[in-house]
Amino acid sequence: MASQNLPSAAPGTVHGMLFVAADVDAADEADFNQWYDREHVEERVRIDGFLSGARYVSRQGGRKYLGLYRTQSLAAFTYDAYRAAFGRQTPWSVTNLGRMRDPMRRVCAVEAVTGFGSGSHLSVLALPPADDRAALVARAVQAGTQLAQVPGFVQSYLLVPDPVLSTPLPTERTEGRVLQPLMVVETGHADAHREALARAGALLQADAVAAAQYALGWKLTRADLG
Repeated sequence: MASQNLPSAAPGTVHGMLFVAADVDAADEADFNQWYDREHVEERVRIDGFLSGARYVSRQGGRKYLGLYRTQSLAAFTYDAYRAAFGRQTPWSVTNLGRMRDPMRRVCAVEAVTGFGSGSHLSVLALPPADDRAALVARAVQAGTQLAQVPGFVQSYLLVPDPVLSTPLPTERTEGRVLQPLMVVETGHADAHREALARAGALLQADAVAAAQYALGWKLTRADLG
């Protein structure tokens, strides 16, 4: 059964996460990155209910650019402030949102959190679709406990996409779109990352070789904005 049929967590019980990955044509990258770094991340983090925004660049696999925005809960994506952000897009935003190629947008519940902080290395491991949310979270918790034993481990968590809130971007492919659960693993250095990713794949019966691996570019928290 496809994971989009999993029931959503009750708003307010766990953090939310906006996950946006995309490629960009080389000719557009300079302006795209300038927009993201000088306008878009701050704009999103200032929205009520948002806690942080971080940018990542692919080291191996996946789309080249990844943005992760953590929120107080999934309810943040239903607030008027979030909806209003789409109604007042700047011309710069309109231009660069249209430059995203093969984008992937997911709004997720953040479950099974182990550890804390942000690592320099991050991987996104797609898990097999499941119809038992509690069992899925339990497996992720068990995996996180094992991963935490790896020297250099920083944090792991499970992203469970919400089927209602995960509306696709205008240029996102919708045919055959499956909202798979995603296990995210963060470490402080490459050696730890290789070991943690291999363990995660074995523990969760997922293809670690196919995982998208990223390096942290920069992160902005709500506290940084005063």
